[in-house]
Amino acid sequence: MNSILLVEDDKKIARIVEVYLQDAGYKVVHVEKGKDAIASAMKEPPLAVILDLMLPDISGEEVCQELKELGDFPIIMLTAKYSEEERVAGFALGADDYVVKPFSPKELVYRIRAVLRRAQKGDRDVLEPMSFNGGSLVIDGQAYEVKKNGELLKITPTEFKVLYSLASAPGKVFTREDLVEKALGYQFEGYERSIDAHIKNIRHKIEEDPRNPSFIITIYGVGYRFSGKRDA
Repeated sequence: MNSILLVEDDKKIARIVEVYLQDAGYKVVHVEKGKDAIASAMKEPPLAVILDLMLPDISGEEVCQELKELGDFPIIMLTAKYSEEERVAGFALGADDYVVKPFSPKELVYRIRAVLRRAQKGDRDVLEPMSFNGGSLVIDGQAYEVKKNGELLKITPTEFKVLYSLASAPGKVFTREDLVEKALGYQFEGYERSIDAHIKNIRHKIEEDPRNPSFIITIYGVGYRFSGKRDA
């Protein structure tokens, strides 16, 4: 069974999180440094990562970027950085969730379960593959894959859910609140802004020109809509 990789240099916090995760049935690998986290993930890809941003050797943001190059496992940032701008920056790096210290260990376990549900390929309400604009963009809900011009893209589980939700209803305008509910499965204060970060990341992956997008269109003051033409 793959483990939860816990990257936290505060031994007290790490021990509390470890106990709660083990009680919930998860195996936990705990490391205190960012470089050790990268080495651990290279040796055995984790089920998910809980990542503190304030580490003694390298920044958690750098670790997050390195981990995203190794696999598409979900990453939950665990940090004392609490401003909305810092949370949005975390999502822009590819994080799937963001927990601010001090936190409830029970809530953290809940969020782990939520991101894992989104990441699991066999447990989803999205099934049929969809093709747009003559096959230039293919979104496969069975394989949880996105291809652009035949090339497989690296996309996080949360980004996939946001994109699939939009693409499932071309032309429909989704508010940020709609997309938070569909992608995260729950609502927390301030998460609406996180959708903007996810949309930015998705555009950089699927659009020819992210500044002039042809697939995901911003409806100012409301949200977003998908404008790709679905293939028959």
